Amino acid sequence: LEDVQTEFGQPGFDKDLNAPQHQEARAIGAVCNGVRVWSLYVPNGREIRDPHYSYKLAWLDALATYAKTTGEDGTAKKLVLTGDFNIAPRDEDVWDRSWFEGKTHVTPNERKRLTALEDAGLTQATELISDQYTYWDYQAMRFQKNEGIRIDLQYARGLKPEAGRVDRDERKGKGASDHAPVIIDYTV
Repeated sequence: LEDVQTEFGQPGFDKDLNAPQHQEARAIGAVCNGVRVWSLYVPNGREIRDPHYSYKLAWLDALATYAKTTGEDGTAKKLVLTGDFNIAPRDEDVWDRSWFEGKTHVTPNERKRLTALEDAGLTQATELISDQYTYWDYQAMRFQKNEGIRIDLQYARGLKPEAGRVDRDERKGKGASDHAPVIIDYTV
């Protein structure tokens, strides 16, 4: 690993909007074999009228600006953005679209931010697993009912995604995360 970073220009957040907006630990990146890789935890947004939702959109805007700028200046010709994006790219990526009506993760404003990443020259590599969920809430036995959403995504530039899978077995164990690992194989 080389050139480890925790900032790409993302904004901070504090519940008190008049207080200093502190940067949360939501990103870490490094260069691995010539590829800049970022592990991201995009803000949840909480509710559409919550200030955290505006923060989420601003955070994603900063990410798209970073992706566009580093693509244009050549500092990250090969780039992978991976992690919990807290956005389902399409209606088919949620178990029941009507359940999400009026909630975060599916709004046009959030999805527009994913399109901005594609406009910056990245491809959604996780299209390879678009028929699989990556997150199941612990409530109401969502995993057992396969009532999930696909919000763990990878966007890449300068690499060709060849194969992908969601490791559901990792989600099955006691004390497991509510997210399952997403594995994408690339040709560099």
